[in-house]
Amino acid sequence: MIFDGHPTPRLFALPPGTDFPAALMAGLRARFARLPPEAIARAELMVNTQRMKRRLEQLFTASGPGFLPRITLVTDPTDPALRATLPPAVPALRRRLELTGLISGLLDQAQDLAPRAALFDLADSLAALMDEMQIEGVPPDKIAGLDVSDQSGHWERALQFVRIVQRYFDAADPAPDMAALQRRAVEMRIARWQAAPPDHPVILAGSTGSRGTTHALMQAVARLPQGAVVLPGFDTDMPRHVWDQLTDDLPRADHTQPGEDHPQYRFARLLRDLGASPPDVADWGHGAPPVPARNALVSLALRPAPVTDQWLTEGPGLPDLMQATADVTLLEAPDPRREAVAIAMRLREAAETGQSAALITPDRNLSRQVSAALDRWGIVADDSAGLPAQVTPPGRLLRQVAQLLHDGVTAESLLALLKHPLCHAGDDPGEARSIHTRAVPELEAHIRRNGMPYPDRARIEAWPGRADHPGWTAWLADVFCRPVETGIQPLSHWVATHIALAEVVVAGSAGGGHGALWDKEAGRALRSIMDELQAEAAHGTALSARDYADLFGAILARGEVRNPDAVHPHIRIWGTIEARVMGADLMILGGLNEGSWPEMPKADPWLNRRMRADAGLTLPERRIGLSAHDFQQAVAAREVWLTRAVKSADADTVPSRWLNRIVNLMKGLPERGGPDALDGMKRRGKDWLARAALLETPLPSPPARRPSPKPPETARPRSLRLTQVKTLIRDPFTIYARAVLRLEPLNPLMQAPDALLRGIVVHDAMKAFGLAMRDHGVAPTPATFLTAIEDELARAVPFPLARQLWQARFARVAEGFARDEKARQARAALSEFEIDGSATLPALGFTLTTRADRIDLDARGGAHLYDYKTGKPPGEKEQLHFDKQLLLTAAMVEKGAFREFAPRHIADARFIGLGASGSEVAAPLDKAPPGEVWAGLERLIARYLDAGQGFTARRAMFSDKDRSDFDHLSRLGEWDLADDPLAEVLE
Repeated sequence: MIFDGHPTPRLFALPPGTDFPAALMAGLRARFARLPPEAIARAELMVNTQRMKRRLEQLFTASGPGFLPRITLVTDPTDPALRATLPPAVPALRRRLELTGLISGLLDQAQDLAPRAALFDLADSLAALMDEMQIEGVPPDKIAGLDVSDQSGHWERALQFVRIVQRYFDAADPAPDMAALQRRAVEMRIARWQAAPPDHPVILAGSTGSRGTTHALMQAVARLPQGAVVLPGFDTDMPRHVWDQLTDDLPRADHTQPGEDHPQYRFARLLRDLGASPPDVADWGHGAPPVPARNALVSLALRPAPVTDQWLTEGPGLPDLMQATADVTLLEAPDPRREAVAIAMRLREAAETGQSAALITPDRNLSRQVSAALDRWGIVADDSAGLPAQVTPPGRLLRQVAQLLHDGVTAESLLALLKHPLCHAGDDPGEARSIHTRAVPELEAHIRRNGMPYPDRARIEAWPGRADHPGWTAWLADVFCRPVETGIQPLSHWVATHIALAEVVVAGSAGGGHGALWDKEAGRALRSIMDELQAEAAHGTALSARDYADLFGAILARGEVRNPDAVHPHIRIWGTIEARVMGADLMILGGLNEGSWPEMPKADPWLNRRMRADAGLTLPERRIGLSAHDFQQAVAAREVWLTRAVKSADADTVPSRWLNRIVNLMKGLPERGGPDALDGMKRRGKDWLARAALLETPLPSPPARRPSPKPPETARPRSLRLTQVKTLIRDPFTIYARAVLRLEPLNPLMQAPDALLRGIVVHDAMKAFGLAMRDHGVAPTPATFLTAIEDELARAVPFPLARQLWQARFARVAEGFARDEKARQARAALSEFEIDGSATLPALGFTLTTRADRIDLDARGGAHLYDYKTGKPPGEKEQLHFDKQLLLTAAMVEKGAFREFAPRHIADARFIGLGASGSEVAAPLDKAPPGEVWAGLERLIARYLDAGQGFTARRAMFSDKDRSDFDHLSRLGEWDLADDPLAEVLE
């Protein structure tokens, strides 16, 4: 057969940088070339990933007609010979739901262990621990025997819980999970081979043996008469003594093996366990490294930390580093955005020249930014990770609906759902959404104008638009204002309720079906997730609606959907696992920072580092070693980019340890051209960063000048509210925007408990309190004052915390207010509250309107004006020059602007403070008599009705910190307050 003459254990390898699947296929073809064509069909080829399996099948098919070997997965337990003796594996979701129930009980007893929102995450981490115990052959007895007497109580509780899951490791368990099934399958296969070794070729290729079961299988295959193991990315440049040091059995103080984080550690362990040495590993052939000199450089750079002194002795013997790094670019961007833009530009160039290129990174944020940057050129990269299910349209809708199950609807959540493209889509989105798209903007405008922070059935049914959209309004009230379910319910109940509610949301008011929800690639993927959850719900625990929403979110976060858009055939984005079995003309290794590549190890809530080491489980260094092997393979490609961002969003970053080693080694080898080669790598990176900067630099435009528009006389306002006079004095541009351009700021959907709302509430409360005192003889006492405030807060403020805070605030001034109110009523009798008035300037054709808070009349017929202020009342100087509200109201009373009574003399005018101090501030009527104030108003209005007068932005603001709703329109920030205004005559 094909391996006659090769002693066992039989090991082959391919160096870093080779296209492993292509070289593997070529080597197989060559070895079977002298045998009959059908001989290769008897060969069994075991690979470690589904992606490699597909790639090999494609390569064999593309190589021409002929037989294919039987290609299987190392992790596939469904060998026909074993299928009859092994039970089916328990679905992963079922096991996690069972664990969720157990952990829920644990959290009920130990609430400080973790928040309930982490329920499914804890189940996932426990399931991962159980899988690892199965893979590494660690029995639960070993976990149960760990001594934690000298550690915190948290670990004792966690250990007790891990002991609870011991039943899942029972060899007689009729429903094993996939990891247990794989281990049983491997053990049975090895036993069968030992009893009757197969006479056909069995080849295990592409695995590093990092998992215990795979490691055992590799040993068994290597010892078969016609068995062979083909290792990927085997370092042939590393000397024998370093290989021996990698498997030194002396553990460190931190419980790690000396070489566990080295890229070749797993191979060294395999050689040790097989009793072999590096020279026993034969070259598979058909896969020479693209740049051997670079492989030697990287091999030396990645030596284990204890032997980095070998840089000094072996470094001078490296090949010329200029040649080794001629096709390597080192790009160190100032921030992740510019890193992504530079990468996208290089990928675009590759697309234009027909070069295949791949971005390899474990950083999903970087890959998303690169995809977004490519979008400007219409390039859609083939992203192996696909699209997270939770961000697809049906995924977003299902998450929003899940929130409805436990949270009452708010204005924001209601509009977010109503504006979702699948809401009211039915089976025919074009027809079903026509009513919906007309009604939603009308409802939004109503909510913004009138406030409806927490919509309920009564408010929805009282909406004025109901007359135009009766069916839609009824659907809205039925679906979104349903009572929130409370209490604990079976998981199956929540799943069924969730699906039913989502389908009603999609079906819409006409009940047109819910086909749009489960349509297309994303819909079918979400339907599959929901079907599986529904099928396994019986194995889950009873949950609250909030716990169900958290559980559903965690399940959805693990789902992926293939990008439905047409992807570019040569531009790809891979994770590190996908890159092991693929090749490209250009490999871009992105996000080379600590914490990204290698990734930070996840915290284990069940076993700490020492406990894992004592139990024989893997430590974080295992994953770092695997990442290092991925890096060593990828950096050996023909053309390579190494990229990183010097700063993240909030801090400086640290270069990846492997990049740091390469850079430091090159700096210390001037005799081999290391510093010059490194400068060349960085220079190429800077050139691309300069291009990216040019692309991102906007076209130069001069900064805006401080505006002072001059509209024609016919467009100037002929009416203002009295409160706008202050604005006309301080910020005329705001009056221009409101009265000339007819612009109004949109109110927020969620009415905030801010100063504006507090002012409205106080004015309404004081009107009601005043009427009660005038009409019903209610005495002005602290108790009656606070009752009026409390009633209005209960009616108008749907925020419990704000109600309590404001009630306490008014309680502090209640006694002073009641005392001052008695004095006010002693001076004058209560008369009118919240009355409207208007006065004209006949010569100018101008009308001033107002609403007076309160006007009392004394025995002589004199008017006493009062204005309530929840903030600090304006002082005398401010009233004289800017805030003329009370002075102008006095002038309007004297001119008979109020229908409730004839013109009257002003006896007094005061601001009543209801803020922190509760003090009164008198209007300076002696210094600014009403007649003079009115004349001043006439002059002010006449000036602004003149076409030559500009409406200057921020002319005399009280403070530079004050903000206007129209600062963005005036482009504040491009000009300075010291700048002269730019007059602009408008036609």
